[in-house]
Amino acid sequence: MPKNAFYAQSGGVTAVINASACGVIETARQHSDKIGKVYAGRDGIIGALAEDLIDTSLESATDIARLKHTPGGAFGSCRYKLKSLDEHRAQYERLIEVFKAHDIGYFFYNGGNDSMDTAWKVSQLAATLDFPLTCVGIPKTVDNDLAITDNCPGFGSVAKYVATSMREAGFDVASMARTSTRIFVLEVMGRHAGWITAACGLASEAEGAFGHTPPHILLFPEIPFDPDAFLARTGECVARYGYCTVAVSEGLHDANGKLIADMGVKDAFGHAQLGGAGQVVAQLIKDKLGYKYHWALADYLQRSARHIAAQVDVEQAYAVGRAAVEQALAGKNATMPAIRRTSDAPYAWEIVVADLKNVANVEKKMPREFITPDGFHITEACRRYLAPLIEGEAIPPFVRGLPDYVRLKNVAVVKKLAAFEV
Repeated sequence: MPKNAFYAQSGGVTAVINASACGVIETARQHSDKIGKVYAGRDGIIGALAEDLIDTSLESATDIARLKHTPGGAFGSCRYKLKSLDEHRAQYERLIEVFKAHDIGYFFYNGGNDSMDTAWKVSQLAATLDFPLTCVGIPKTVDNDLAITDNCPGFGSVAKYVATSMREAGFDVASMARTSTRIFVLEVMGRHAGWITAACGLASEAEGAFGHTPPHILLFPEIPFDPDAFLARTGECVARYGYCTVAVSEGLHDANGKLIADMGVKDAFGHAQLGGAGQVVAQLIKDKLGYKYHWALADYLQRSARHIAAQVDVEQAYAVGRAAVEQALAGKNATMPAIRRTSDAPYAWEIVVADLKNVANVEKKMPREFITPDGFHITEACRRYLAPLIEGEAIPPFVRGLPDYVRLKNVAVVKKLAAFEV
């Protein structure tokens, strides 16, 4: 009998992570002679530990297909990092118990850096315990910071959203600058890597470091924040154009490495809870230069905006889900389907096999050559890299003026084991 598969979503969700789920489920159904049912973990790896599984075979082909244009995580996600086997062996033994109980032979984990680490650990656990389990990670992160892969599914749509928002807000501020707001600051995600901040730079209609159109200034986590240099550039922008627009990463820090907006709270992965860097920067301008400002926090809006997703992002998200199943069926284990760019213009890409051990816990930051020498904008090389990733419109169906998204039934699989406290 064919073995069943376990699929789960992890970390911050995206506008296109469900397209990867669709790719996994549809491809598995096409190989029913080799894969039985696809069980989804409710709320990520927690679903496996708690034996809280969802039977996706009870969902219609139509509803599974609708996942391609539905944001969020259809099965729930989590921020939960497995400790090492030595630290918490009981967790790993529990996973194997659940997989044995439900005849699971394939493990697909859809997420970012920490999730690829989880997939790698599970693959090593299975090998240590001599349990036949094929583990494949599926890349997803709006931060675009996974190693090996050229870009990460989820990033292109965020990039399209923030660039669009910056361009539109720029028109708004320019209209009112003479008698009202002079400064607009948009804070975007990016803990250590400034890819989303860089994407805001695509909104500029002028090439070069100091174009006349928004955004005038980009603040990257890769470049230590220099208040004096920043204020000087801001003042110059207002003098030249009458206003100044700024995009800032949530992970902006000073020369000593101190985050501009560290709330002193840690998430489940042990990362600092961020938020407010935009307000800090805007208030600095107000205090030192006296300009009226508005600031906005893109927050969940940037990663959930399926209505303005990039077509290429949707296609790549589906492709890595499909490729994950194909890799598993081909006998690949402890791998991840990665995107390899083969051409900038015309843009072309393909899926290749990456080893999880080379992806897990490796963070890809912005290359210095993608940032202008003054540290305030993106270079032409960065534009060539980013521009293809926001191409195409994948507009979802609308009903009564609003996007029509699917909510699956998510029927639970009958539990066979005793309860386990997560």
